[in-house]
Amino acid sequence: MRGDLLSDPVEGLDEALAAVDAFDEALVAGLLRPGPAQAAAVAGLADAVAGTPLAARVAEAAGRASAGAAGEDHFVALAAARCALLGSVHDALTRRIDEAVGRRAAEDGSEGSGPASAVADPGTNLLAAARSWLCDLARGGWRGIDHELVAGAGPVVSAMLPDPGLRRRATLLDGFAAELAASCPGATLERVPVRRWADLWSRALLLTVPGSAGARSVAPVSGRLLPLGVDVQEHATAVQAQVHAVFEPADGGAPRLVRAGVSAPKPDTVVGAGLWQLLRPRMSLLGAVSEGCSMELDAMPVTAEGDLIWDDERARPGEPADAFATARVMLSTATAARVAPLDRHPVRIAVPVLLEGYTPRSEEDRLVFDLAGQLLAVDADRVPAAGPLTPEAVAASHACVGLLRWDAGEFLLQPLAVEATVRKKAVAAHAGAWAGGTTDKAGARAEKAATDAVAVLRERAGRLLRK
Repeated sequence: MRGDLLSDPVEGLDEALAAVDAFDEALVAGLLRPGPAQAAAVAGLADAVAGTPLAARVAEAAGRASAGAAGEDHFVALAAARCALLGSVHDALTRRIDEAVGRRAAEDGSEGSGPASAVADPGTNLLAAARSWLCDLARGGWRGIDHELVAGAGPVVSAMLPDPGLRRRATLLDGFAAELAASCPGATLERVPVRRWADLWSRALLLTVPGSAGARSVAPVSGRLLPLGVDVQEHATAVQAQVHAVFEPADGGAPRLVRAGVSAPKPDTVVGAGLWQLLRPRMSLLGAVSEGCSMELDAMPVTAEGDLIWDDERARPGEPADAFATARVMLSTATAARVAPLDRHPVRIAVPVLLEGYTPRSEEDRLVFDLAGQLLAVDADRVPAAGPLTPEAVAASHACVGLLRWDAGEFLLQPLAVEATVRKKAVAAHAGAWAGGTTDKAGARAEKAATDAVAVLRERAGRLLRK
């Protein structure tokens, strides 16, 4: 790992982000009656994409928006320009990571790199209704939201949810509307989540364009799956585990970086190691991760973006496979899949890397790894409570398999597993070590508490249903 490349500035990055930030601030007050600062921000967005295929349409949209006369097509063009700028930031950062770790970039080709397929999209009228609501939000601005405006999404979401082809977009709109409703009235907000709401707004708006979702490209693959680690993402009512792994094709092709995810709804009383009880029955891969084994895949579907569509019937346990041995031997040669156009965003960067020979230390009240004089911040807050990996273990380590992310203007490392020397022996701690079950006292107590909580909730739910 060349830490100097991660700390060196990326050409054009600050300018692109400044244009996005200015436009996002313009959305705070809304574009119904834009002031001089808002008009300048919209014009700056158009200037940032000058010389690209978007230039003419965005320039027209910026002119209309500055006059307070923007229509739906104009807002779509502005959202596209914003997403294109963040996509360019994503691409520049991922190229920098590839240079730093000495890995080949994603292969050229059509996988995830071209425009969405021009397929017939279901629910055209519903998409138009959703687009109209999102444009009304942009006109009113985040300071102008009230319950009446936000409630406009309700009928649209209700009509979209029964249609499987619209369900993902309906879920995005529903979650966005729920956040806005919880923040009404916008005029009294102490702090507006400017970047987040602009991200949700622009993505949702582009997904209302017929054909934008495209047809997902899926192909079967057979070979050996070598897990690297598990990223656990927890919400009060849901949990997701995403396994990052190296896939070795049976036909002798180049190894690739892939992911396999599983999610489940959960009560807010189930936390820590208890989360695995909800996820474990849905994916046998979690057991293999816990046991340190590979898996043999037979015609397992995988998307062009490297996401395995997991099917337990197409997988069987393989030979033992140590995550650090996999990382040392194969990680630098494994190629990453292309990223879908609408998914190109800095927040989605999560690149598996192996670090060795660093010195952990505290710098400005946070943990950093010193890589031959270059400091890399460690995102210890992302270490899940659902495993034996702890910030203390990370601080005592000498080797780490983790995800390299980018946030708030710098690269961060999210540890998935670490190695430390204990009594002259290398001892590993993995975030997913309890995924398949555990005899660890702390993990067993957490699992028992979760079992009791779920049993009580089921009993209460059954009592309510009987009434």
